[in-house]
Amino acid sequence: MSHSGVHAHAPHEEAVHHAAAGIHPSLNQWVAIFTALMAALGALVSYQGSQLVEEVLLHKNEAVLQKAHATDAWNYYQAVSTKQHLMELAADLAPPQRQPEIAAKISKYEKQKVEIRQHAEALETASQRADHESAHLSRPHARIAGSLIALQIAISLASITALTGRRWLFAAAILSAAVGVGVWLSALGSLAA
Repeated sequence: MSHSGVHAHAPHEEAVHHAAAGIHPSLNQWVAIFTALMAALGALVSYQGSQLVEEVLLHKNEAVLQKAHATDAWNYYQAVSTKQHLMELAADLAPPQRQPEIAAKISKYEKQKVEIRQHAEALETASQRADHESAHLSRPHARIAGSLIALQIAISLASITALTGRRWLFAAAILSAAVGVGVWLSALGSLAA
């Protein structure tokens, strides 16, 4: 208390007095709540983004693996095809008593080629399917990353609001958070599609 008869409270006493009187929360309290909520939401979005990247890489690796298997199958097809051509050449040059044996080998190689081709085409299809799934999952990842950036900007603006007390900064933080949430929901929607 001063000697002039005016009573001044210390800042912490003022805060206690306002809390006891039921006065509405201050801007800094709203900023603190907002920041905590945005940090939690940002952690969730970050986790989802990481999980999505892992799925994208898993499908991309599967596509590469299936493509390698398909390449091996096509190489085997080529080897069998070369053997068949050599037998056809041998049929032109071999004596008549060897013709039934050569014809059986040509027939065997022809059947093998059909099976190998079907197997190689199935592997190509599996590779394309995995590559398509990887691309499908990759598109929403960019939106999730954008969402996370908007949420981080919202947290930064809220922190500056707490330091400066400028309400317009808090409004900008809320707007940035709304953009982040909207982009995140749009990414989730495209994952479901």
